[in-house]
Amino acid sequence: MNELPPLNTETLWAILNETVDEATVNQLVWYYLGYRYNEVSSRWEPTYAEDWHQDFPEPPDFFDSRPAAMKLTRSIPQENKQLLKEKLGFKGYKIGEFGPKQTRRATAANWLLSYMEINGIQY
Repeated sequence: MNELPPLNTETLWAILNETVDEATVNQLVWYYLGYRYNEVSSRWEPTYAEDWHQDFPEPPDFFDSRPAAMKLTRSIPQENKQLLKEKLGFKGYKIGEFGPKQTRRATAANWLLSYMEINGIQY
């Protein structure tokens, strides 16, 4: 497995600007949800019991699984729902220039930014 990019604003902007591929976005979210890559089995596996791991024993593809994307959205605390706008100045995608994939990128970036906020990670 390739090394993941650091969790910082540059990476969040790369997610939003689509310069990070979907597989890497998924892996970043998986990592911070508590999944870890097992070199021996060449698989991502849950490392502790949590509702994510109960609902998704295999880490979900947030771009192709609507239930996983919805759960990710719902797991962002209400007070952190606007962090992309408030902290990064993200104005959103333009009407007609975005679809579900961009929406899910924004959700992943917002979830990661919320994770940073909750855990006191500088951005």
